[in-house]
Amino acid sequence: MNRSQEPEKVVMVRYGELFLKSDPVMYHFIGILLRNIRKALEAAGHSCRFESPRGRIFVFGEKTEEIAEIIARIFGIVDVSVCIRVDAKPEAIRDAAVTLAISHVHLPCRFAVRAKRQTKTGMNSQQLGEYVGSAIYDAIPGLSVDLSNPEYELFVEVRDCGGFVYDARIPAPGGLPWGSQGRVLCLLSSGIDSPVASWLAMKRGCEVTHLHMDGGRWAGSDVRETAIENHRRLSLWCPGSDIQMIIVNAELFYDRMLEHHISARLRCVLCKRFMLRVAASLCGREQVQAILTGENLGQVASQTLANLAVIADATTIPVLRPLITYDKSETITLARKIGTFMEKQGDLACRAVPRMPATAAASLAIRESEDTLGIDELLGIVLSEVRYVIARNGMIL
Repeated sequence: MNRSQEPEKVVMVRYGELFLKSDPVMYHFIGILLRNIRKALEAAGHSCRFESPRGRIFVFGEKTEEIAEIIARIFGIVDVSVCIRVDAKPEAIRDAAVTLAISHVHLPCRFAVRAKRQTKTGMNSQQLGEYVGSAIYDAIPGLSVDLSNPEYELFVEVRDCGGFVYDARIPAPGGLPWGSQGRVLCLLSSGIDSPVASWLAMKRGCEVTHLHMDGGRWAGSDVRETAIENHRRLSLWCPGSDIQMIIVNAELFYDRMLEHHISARLRCVLCKRFMLRVAASLCGREQVQAILTGENLGQVASQTLANLAVIADATTIPVLRPLITYDKSETITLARKIGTFMEKQGDLACRAVPRMPATAAASLAIRESEDTLGIDELLGIVLSEVRYVIARNGMIL
């Protein structure tokens, strides 16, 4: 940085868990993170410049507030701040801090200054905090210092590339950069659970392809469109990237169960096994490494431990269940937070669900029922024609 440069606005990006990786892995993940940030900003029409000194990513561009809001939805990032960058000299940092505080403090007010230094020369962090805090205190009559429970916090950082002053930290989702952990195929329904499961997998760095099993007349009138809406909303968390959804017509499967008088008590387990079979068949075609579901232990009859064991036996592909221990209230809270919870549910009924589903279906009975249904033939039929729905930036393309 030119030390005589005028103060400029910059977006500071912090990542957290990447620090736990070895240097080669960390730099690889930072490269993926930078790619995701660039794609998101380019999709929104922002042309930006990037710097990535150790521990931070700095983004330079016009409309820094808009840039910060976009970046705050990107996985792998802990939080984002719009900063004023100045010379690393204490006097320049002090002046920028006083100016920022004057414009944002509402009196009376308890305040605190949090200081951090990357460099080891000059004032230490405590001294810098006291120096800046004293200047703010003198400049704004009516302030009181409260380091434990302040109403206003101002942050200063001294790094090799300059001094940074800011007073807001926009929370971001954290986790790992999207695309750093391979691809999974998520069984996405019209319900609350599976969109949250998909989001959690994205947060852990997975690219997600969605699979929806369309029950046709066996499903409520709003099921298919609500599942597509879940798909659309989830695409907002991967800005700039296309998210694919595969819709498979499963109506024939339910027709066959009725035609062959399959025990109603076994329908839910048979249905879940058929979904896994369809997903497993698509894994090679879609180049994914695992199947993802929104199943939760004991939430419904098909999700007892006994039934989950029978269901999992339908495939050798790994099945991930990120919500397995969640209470329903926890899932709903997270669904509201990420924007997939819908207040008006519509007609989301499954017309194949029996009144008394089996809670511990016998494996032998399930296999005999699948033989009666001609499950391999059914699988070939439903996979012969599938529909693809692409979402990007909250829009269906």
